[in-house]
Amino acid sequence: MKKVLHSDYISLQNKFDFLLKNFKSSGELIGSEKRNVIKVFEIDGFNVNIKSFKKPNLINSLIYGYIRKSKAQRSFEYAQVLLSKNIGTPQPFAFYENKTITGLKDSYYFSLQQDVDLMFRNLIFEPDYPNRDEIIKQSAAFFFKIHNQGIEFIDNTAGNTLIKKVDENKYEFYLVDLNRMNFHDSLSLEKRIKNIAKLTTDSYINSKFSEAYAPLFGLSETDFYNMLMEASQTFLDKFNRRKKLKKQLKFWKK
Repeated sequence: MKKVLHSDYISLQNKFDFLLKNFKSSGELIGSEKRNVIKVFEIDGFNVNIKSFKKPNLINSLIYGYIRKSKAQRSFEYAQVLLSKNIGTPQPFAFYENKTITGLKDSYYFSLQQDVDLMFRNLIFEPDYPNRDEIIKQSAAFFFKIHNQGIEFIDNTAGNTLIKKVDENKYEFYLVDLNRMNFHDSLSLEKRIKNIAKLTTDSYINSKFSEAYAPLFGLSETDFYNMLMEASQTFLDKFNRRKKLKKQLKFWKK
């Protein structure tokens, strides 16, 4: 088993080993087990989030074993990049990989279980969420900061931005599910729009988001909003087509 720990947390290796040894039989399950398995464990007064990535098929096992970095390794490394740029993400602790001659078998990402109050998706499904407009405004500023540093967060969906209230009118933002990111010297308006469009097709949220983001970029709110709504609908259409295709493939496999 390959083990790589953050330099500040090397002393916890034995405890991390113990948690992984008992991963299947203990810990608090977060979400479903359809793809990846995420569990939370308490050690030394804080909570450790361990993400067990879905076992890759034979081809991907070879690719992640010999050609590409595993999802766990990328999550660990990208988290450190974000923190170095003062962008919120749960503190990374370590990643573990189990490889054989046929490639990658298992991989795990250890990080802090971040204490938060909501996810961006709460703003979509709870129209009466307290201070909703202000949170959307600050979300826009958060993503503008990310984009200005050339960061393209591929899995920028509504469940991957965590939000914590730190004051009456101040919020902190944290990105999770980091294994797919691109880093550019700069990010074009088109890439920015496409990235934001993955969050929601909700016209009200996109309107408020545009009000905050467009002036920062130097574009009219109307133009930004129209581009965002078109891009979000395009993304939704592509998502639905992929979902339909997967169902058809599963049907024919049966």
